[in-house]
Amino acid sequence: MNFRTLNRKLTMAQPASLTRIGLAGLAVMGQNLALNIAEKGFPISVYNRTASKVDETVERAKQEGNLPVYGYHDPKFFVQSIQKPRVIIMLVKAGAPVDQTIKTLSAHLEKGDCIIDGGNEWYENTERREKAMSELGLLYLGMGVSGGEEGARHGPSLMPGGSFEAYKYIEDILLKVAAQVPDSGPCVTYIGKGGSGNFVKMIHNGIEYGDMQLIAEAYDVLKSVGKLSNEELQSAFSEWNKGELLSFLIEITADIFGIKDDKGEGHLVDKVLDKTGMKGTGKWTVQQAAELSIAAPTIEASLDARFLSGLKEERVEASKVFKSSGFDEILSDQHVDKKQLIDDVRKALYAAKICSYAQGMNLIRAKSIEKGWDLKLGELARIWKGGCIIRAIFLDRIKKAYDRNPNLANLLVDPEFAKEIVDRQSAWRRVVCLAINYGTSTPGMAASLAYFDTYRRERVPANLVQAQRDYFGAHTYERIDMEGSFHTEWFKLAKQSRT
Repeated sequence: MNFRTLNRKLTMAQPASLTRIGLAGLAVMGQNLALNIAEKGFPISVYNRTASKVDETVERAKQEGNLPVYGYHDPKFFVQSIQKPRVIIMLVKAGAPVDQTIKTLSAHLEKGDCIIDGGNEWYENTERREKAMSELGLLYLGMGVSGGEEGARHGPSLMPGGSFEAYKYIEDILLKVAAQVPDSGPCVTYIGKGGSGNFVKMIHNGIEYGDMQLIAEAYDVLKSVGKLSNEELQSAFSEWNKGELLSFLIEITADIFGIKDDKGEGHLVDKVLDKTGMKGTGKWTVQQAAELSIAAPTIEASLDARFLSGLKEERVEASKVFKSSGFDEILSDQHVDKKQLIDDVRKALYAAKICSYAQGMNLIRAKSIEKGWDLKLGELARIWKGGCIIRAIFLDRIKKAYDRNPNLANLLVDPEFAKEIVDRQSAWRRVVCLAINYGTSTPGMAASLAYFDTYRRERVPANLVQAQRDYFGAHTYERIDMEGSFHTEWFKLAKQSRT
């Protein structure tokens, strides 16, 4: 290949003037976000380490309406094609690939230019990179992007955090590219300083884990206990999606039950292997819950359920052991009223969701206090109303709860949510008890119920735990009737009482 041909290939389809923004990393999410930006009227330069992805993206842009997308195979020409101050969004795999991409791009950037990481990155990595970039005179944002490939193409929920100056550079783009909700506006806001954008996206994903687990448990109870067919399940979930459970996840779940297997008989959902994958954000959420001493049992249960699902071979062998021991014969075989069960499961799912979202919001608030981010929980609920995976009509209720009381200790004690839980608790308890009697596991619903039952009690049995700790480790305890810290020689007193 001669120099003229090479140069033409490197600077393919150059715009007449500099582009407004750049995007590096052209897997499905990157391609779709680039096309979304171009479709909103912002000429965009794109780059990928694998050149074929650049060509593929440019070709898609032509096919989808001659969108102003300009591809570059060389990082230097890519950077130079963007107007100053340059803004480049990265959508590459978290970790080392992000550092490598930053290294490649920053070699050609100038002071005042900005890099935005749109991946699911650990928030402390974002803070480390922001500091390193500032030493080079560069600005840095960590921006959560939720909504999957469909959201990226047609309107995601965007959670940018880091340099406010960098955010103002591209606020006009993000306001148009984000999902648009008629009554509350674009699903984007400046989240806060440091790694707050990535942290909020991580907790969003943790809530998503809980949501998906609770829906899976609702499905399991209806199928295993209620013996609902896929047609009946689709009907039930479609009906639920018209009311308080209206959401993206309920909608796609109803769709899934209606898809026939294109490679055999029956429905596709029944042929899908029962092993759940994960990419780490759920685990990070649970680790942060432990670090912050914030109870998040529903999210933790969802993570444990994924771990257990991965033990497919062990579960197959265990099922043989317990079947041969006659275990199945002791399970309840009482008659179940399908209509009543469907209604009870709907109420249980809604109540359990309130607990799951409450846990996520409490995690965000605790980290915000620790880091001094001053995050607005109501505003986060607003930007999750569209575009993102957990988008739901329910989020409008959460926003209003925090509007009524920005310092709300827990969603459970918001007057409206408190009333709804009380109204649904009988159905919730019936579902969990029924599942237990049938040997059908509902770890998420049960964890949510335990969370509610613990949180609503004035006195819990922690007094005994504290007495035990003081007995064996002299850890001391406080009293309810006087101030101070106390230690008792329990062993000596117990020995005296036995003589």
